[in-house]
Amino acid sequence: VQLQASGGGLVQTGGSRRLSCSASGSFFINYTVAWFRQAPGKGREFVSAVKYGVGTTYYGDVVKGRFTISRDNDKKTVYLQMNGLQLEDTAVYYCAAASFLHDNYYSTERYYNFWGQGTLVTVSS
Repeated sequence: VQLQASGGGLVQTGGSRRLSCSASGSFFINYTVAWFRQAPGKGREFVSAVKYGVGTTYYGDVVKGRFTISRDNDKKTVYLQMNGLQLEDTAVYYCAAASFLHDNYYSTERYYNFWGQGTLVTVSS
């Protein structure tokens, strides 16, 4: 599967942004799709994931309550709605996918074998 992330841009603190991760290929429903981000000078961190099939959602502690992940299997797209954006949310956001990923590994990047190119979100005051 190939992934393409989009929707990044400049937003003020407290604002909102929606990212999209569009996939090509077959059996999209069989893939857990996640968002990771990498801030300048920092390592990549888990943001959120939506499980294959039933679509159970998972969130990193730093975004819980502010971000919402969803998927549209017909459109082969996963969305990340980001509300209440803060300066520390500035990062390149990557989407990633793995087929039939076990629940224990949804936040671990090495288990994802398909990655999009990243989209930059800049939050300014």
